[in-house]
Amino acid sequence: MSDKRRNEGRKGPPPLNQTRLEELALAYVARFATTQAKLRLYLQRKARERGWDGDGEHGGGEVFGALEELVGRYAEKGYVDDAAWAKMKAGSLLRRGYGARRVGEALGQAGVNEDLRAEQRPGLGEQRRAALVLARRRRFGPFAVQRGDSEDDPKLRDKQLAAMLRAGHPLDIARRIVESDDADALEEWGESEFGDD
Repeated sequence: MSDKRRNEGRKGPPPLNQTRLEELALAYVARFATTQAKLRLYLQRKARERGWDGDGEHGGGEVFGALEELVGRYAEKGYVDDAAWAKMKAGSLLRRGYGARRVGEALGQAGVNEDLRAEQRPGLGEQRRAALVLARRRRFGPFAVQRGDSEDDPKLRDKQLAAMLRAGHPLDIARRIVESDDADALEEWGESEFGDD
């Protein structure tokens, strides 16, 4: 039997109305920690895919008003909390070894406003610890298994610096780690909030 015949009597999902939109939104926030912007984009995509069969309560059936009202209500009720999401995401990225720049980019892409991004910007100690996580994981600088002859290899050092910069770390922190030959001193430096030693 051909696919065409098998699917002949089937219809796609019905167009969205206020009730179905609410059901989709509730299922989404129950399943995923999210931001207002990400919820809004998800609901807009669903409305484009399925169409809108609203009852005219938002400007002649316009889905935009329904979406904005729903996202605003969910934010008021605490179902969607941009500040909590930003804190969770920033912490996760720092623990994985990403730097301040990459944290800010990820929060911006998720629609977190500038004030919340500024609140989550890591301090100097957090930046150093995140850089050390990456260096340990990727075996950069003194964390390499065998330093030997590659210790003075400028190409290797440049590759390691480039990787740390792509991960969002500032040049001074990346250089300090890659050019170091004392892992214990780096660990101490990573725990200090101030000073250059």
